[in-house]
Amino acid sequence: MEVVNALGRRKSAVARVFVSEGTGKITINKRDLAQYFPSTILQYVVKQPLNKLEVAEKYDIKVNLCGGGFTGQSQALRLAIARALVKINPEDKKALRSEGFMTRDSRSVERKKPGRPKARRRFQFSKR
Repeated sequence: MEVVNALGRRKSAVARVFVSEGTGKITINKRDLAQYFPSTILQYVVKQPLNKLEVAEKYDIKVNLCGGGFTGQSQALRLAIARALVKINPEDKKALRSEGFMTRDSRSVERKKPGRPKARRRFQFSKR
């Protein structure tokens, strides 16, 4: 099998994934998954598509992650892994979509508007 690549985004985080056959090693920015995401919850989020298809020990994954915070990065990585798995085997798409791993969450931070302290917040109104 050749190397399959995919892209995942969430908020301002971008994950570029390169999947090849191997032993289940996930390397993020030249660091191990447990070292990059010390939180077990975020490690679980990243591995969700692999565990759903029961292929966690089958593929080696190299990742370039940039932008955003740790939650956005983990969810961007989950989307990228799911997209790569669908490129490898298109029959898996239905199972991954039913879990919501194939949907790109387009929510991002709303920009600050001029004449206001934040995006929607207005300065306090004074009647007198």
